Amino acid sequence: MSIFASSSASLLDVHDFCHAKVAVLMCTYNGESFLAEQLDSFERQTHGNWILVVSDDDSQDGTLALLDGYRNNWGDERIRVVRGPKRGFAANFLSLTTRDDIDADFFAWSDQDDIWDQDKIEVALAWLQTIPQHIPALYCGRTQLISESGVPLGVSPLFRLPSGFANALVQSIAGGNTMVFNQAARDLIREAGADISVPAHDWWAYQLVSGAGGVVNYDPEPKVRYRQHSENLIGSNSGWSARRVRLRMVFQGRFYEWNEQNIHALESMQHRLCDGHRATLARFKHARNQTLFRRLLGMRLAGLYRQTLLGNLGLILATLLKKI
Repeated sequence: MSIFASSSASLLDVHDFCHAKVAVLMCTYNGESFLAEQLDSFERQTHGNWILVVSDDDSQDGTLALLDGYRNNWGDERIRVVRGPKRGFAANFLSLTTRDDIDADFFAWSDQDDIWDQDKIEVALAWLQTIPQHIPALYCGRTQLISESGVPLGVSPLFRLPSGFANALVQSIAGGNTMVFNQAARDLIREAGADISVPAHDWWAYQLVSGAGGVVNYDPEPKVRYRQHSENLIGSNSGWSARRVRLRMVFQGRFYEWNEQNIHALESMQHRLCDGHRATLARFKHARNQTLFRRLLGMRLAGLYRQTLLGNLGLILATLLKKI
């Protein structure tokens, strides 16, 4: 049995979250430059009952040596490193999340180059423990943007509209580096499988949890310092430069391709979707390839929306251009 599995594991009482066990799931690839700052921020967490499992995608720098140093310091019961699938960041996170040798009450995704506020886990658990354990629950939120050297650059956009499946189909509202979720949400991700083909693990989690009737809490108060640098795989969606990049992706058909992947993935899990959400997914799929008028009407009937005025204008443009 893994040191991370417990023979007496059971669901916690919702009022006993102070003692809840949290598995921090981190994926690394050549992350030596900033990794120590992130690891040190874990050690400062006000919620102390956590373990760290790192899935490394064959790093060629000093990442593994650095992790080995922390393992020698923290002990094997605190940190473990496993091999990643070497198929990109989404596959790495999903592979790690679906492992059957990691046991905890809650799960937190982590990137390799951020810095967590010391109460990040505590704040997430304070909300998660209010949700009945059988209901999939996902905490996420804004980020404080920082430069390579850690200088504050502002914050990610503030989203004010409710989270939900009709939003999740056309927008990912938060990065995986902010996400903490309960066992019921993890069960959904595990059932969908590590080999599911999706553009991003965090967008997939938002779609799957909201589609299955779970609850998603978007925290407007940033608890993660999200480092912006040249090696970011995704980067922030804040600012006009980021908006231009995303608009270019729409014209290039990337948004259309991502939606194709997400629809196919959601259909493989449609037995877990609520009846109304299955209908929304069917309307979305049908409308995408209709003539202009039927396409616009179908999107309206599906009730799809993004979080901002500019986002919704972009959604309309993608629909007009048949790039949805």
